[in-house]
Amino acid sequence: MSLSRADIHVDAPIIGGRSGNAGDDPLAALLGVNNMGGFRYLGKQQDMRLLVVTTAGTDLDWPDSFDPETGVFTYFGDNKKPGQPLHGTPRRGNEILRQIFGAPKSTPAERHKIPPIFVFQSLGVWRDMKLLGVAVPTTRVEDADGPLVAVWRTKAKQRFQNYRAKFTVLDIPEIKRQWIDDIKAGNHYSDAAPRAWRSWIQTGVIQPLLAPLTERHRTREEQLPRDSHSQAVLDFIYSYFKDRPFDFEHFAADLLHLTIPNIASIDVTRPHRDGGRDAIGMLRVGTGPSSILIDFAMEAKCYSKSNGVGVRHVSRLISRLRHRQFGILVTTSYLNLQAYKEIVEDQHPIIVLAGADITESLRRSGKSDLEQIRNWLKTEYP
Repeated sequence: MSLSRADIHVDAPIIGGRSGNAGDDPLAALLGVNNMGGFRYLGKQQDMRLLVVTTAGTDLDWPDSFDPETGVFTYFGDNKKPGQPLHGTPRRGNEILRQIFGAPKSTPAERHKIPPIFVFQSLGVWRDMKLLGVAVPTTRVEDADGPLVAVWRTKAKQRFQNYRAKFTVLDIPEIKRQWIDDIKAGNHYSDAAPRAWRSWIQTGVIQPLLAPLTERHRTREEQLPRDSHSQAVLDFIYSYFKDRPFDFEHFAADLLHLTIPNIASIDVTRPHRDGGRDAIGMLRVGTGPSSILIDFAMEAKCYSKSNGVGVRHVSRLISRLRHRQFGILVTTSYLNLQAYKEIVEDQHPIIVLAGADITESLRRSGKSDLEQIRNWLKTEYP
């Protein structure tokens, strides 16, 4: 079947051409949008009938991500280099983000003005794509910064801003061609519109597409970074701290602040007198006077990526946990399968931050450049 008449299924591959040029992009035939760029739309920018957002998921400095367990898609705008204002990008992507996120959404009439947002991800093969889903520019539980925030980055010693946007992918596993045709005709609230989309327009209630993990433990490959740049970052961190385990504990404690923003306090214990815990801390749950503090213990292991953390070290951490306390294991390596399965199957309250988690946390905080990380470590942990 021709792409121009096809339905679209979540996660199904959408095969483009093989000519080696922009015409291979399948979205033009599929939806009638442009064949280039991260932001594409039908109609005029101020009155979009349909918005398409595409991601390759490979930008190390601006790591778009999708969490299938919550349906939240985190997307970075298109101001990715110094020298231009936040909203001055050539394709006006950040202006589009400001427009759709800033629009009022408290009534059905206001939500009706928001176009359907189709999120596609490159498969990394030619220009082939897959649909992540139909999204709305909001989340069910918003953090303190809101779903759209301007973040600062530094490149070549120059500072600049870009947007970080959080969408929610709705429970729409399939997009029927009739709805696409209706959207093109200017009616995204037609009888062919999916129920989750109509519900959001009418009530404002978000029905996300949730896909819980079937296995909670990760393989070795899933715990270690896959791209060469992140591997180089992890190798440098290991080599920097391998003979300084106490300094690595301080690094791991600081990393937790980046990874888990609600940590209220964390104190690294003295060497050789740690009682089996490298640090102890408190996580704040809730806000204001109604919040509570939950104790946790951290253990940090600076291991090479060829040397996994085994059952003995996990059992040691578990045995040191006090009543109503949870544990966090931080390692530049990985947790071996037996130890990971023991945590999951016995439901021990242990969070595992392995090598890939370390590099991803640094990247999300704006520390992705190897030279930048090298200078940061030398300054903070001389």
